[in-house]
Amino acid sequence: MRTPAPRTIRRRLLALTVASAAVLAVAACGSDDSDPAGSVGDTRTVDHARGKTDVPTTPTRVVVLEPVQLDTAIALQITPVGAAVLNEAAGVPKYLGDKASGITTVGTVQEPNVQKIAALKPDLIIGTESRHSALYQQLTDVAPTVFMATQTDPWQDNVRFTATTLGGADSADKLLTGYRQRCADIAKKFGTAGKSAQLIRPRDGVLTLYGPTSFAGSALECVGFKTPERDWENSISVDISPERVLEAKADHVFVTTVDVNDRSTIPASVTANAAAFPRLHLVDQSFWITGVGTVGGQAVLDDLERILAASS
Repeated sequence: MRTPAPRTIRRRLLALTVASAAVLAVAACGSDDSDPAGSVGDTRTVDHARGKTDVPTTPTRVVVLEPVQLDTAIALQITPVGAAVLNEAAGVPKYLGDKASGITTVGTVQEPNVQKIAALKPDLIIGTESRHSALYQQLTDVAPTVFMATQTDPWQDNVRFTATTLGGADSADKLLTGYRQRCADIAKKFGTAGKSAQLIRPRDGVLTLYGPTSFAGSALECVGFKTPERDWENSISVDISPERVLEAKADHVFVTTVDVNDRSTIPASVTANAAAFPRLHLVDQSFWITGVGTVGGQAVLDDLERILAASS
């Protein structure tokens, strides 16, 4: 076999070098196009319950695991690709409207499905330490994950946390300011100062009373009502037996139901003491209980304005 001349070898090496450089250049361009969040300046650091995490500056495929996170995303005009829900049969809450109709459910708030989450190829996951701590490592293997501390924190604080994570902290302040201003307008319009209100949720043979730190309880106080004083046991709510129903007396009593037109959903213990509850109102639990956030908050205010106008 004849050995190639030195000049021929040099030409071949030069051609190989040029070809390799071209391949690397194409690969680099492909990497930039397929992973824009990986480029310098496209991420920011979020402080959360597990420390600090770099997240995309503008996430486009978000999965949320709490109602307040879903509500806040929709309020900020960001539609998550996936959301954990309270009830998979019921799906995404209807009060969120058409903007949420295409969201894929990924298990329940209590038990998110990591496989379903991974299948959506998210670029950001938002959860809660108090509920989802055992899943944190699995979730971080899927996408950057941040956890708020607990769902029982004041809901407006959790709105701000979620909005900050999504890049809309200033927008959250505007949403919350608008909510509080509307509360003040309702209080002035209907003269609620000095009057009391109590929210009751019938479930599992007990009556759950919601306090001033709960979502709906804080909405009642926001429009000027006072929640009857009691020991809230460092919680947003307390359960009482039907025999103690008179502890729920107030100037206005709101009872949650799945059908506000069905008076038979009023607990028997309340019906049997009708004289003690002259201003009793059925309200939709889909947003009074689970509509945590400014979208749900405005829905509650819509309801309150309608109810107070009808009963004044």
